[in-house]
Amino acid sequence: MGRRDSFLQVKLSDKQKEKLKAEIKAFYLDERGEEIGMIEQMQLLDLFERKMAPLIYNKALDDAKRWHAQMMENFEADYYALYKNED
Repeated sequence: MGRRDSFLQVKLSDKQKEKLKAEIKAFYLDERGEEIGMIEQMQLLDLFERKMAPLIYNKALDDAKRWHAQMMENFEADYYALYKNED
């Protein structure tokens, strides 16, 4: 796996996974009135990690690109605002 490929994988820490599994369990209990087991929690988390994380990551990347482009536009305007009158 190349360096670039490692950036394309979204991996959660064990602590993050435990927190999200607790969130899944609470959601099922609150919204559906159902208990969800550890295996189901892990399966849902795996599904989200494989299918949803790349979509969310790409959206964040697009947002960062738009933010950067806006900052560069501001930089250009600010740069020329510093010019002194040469009269």
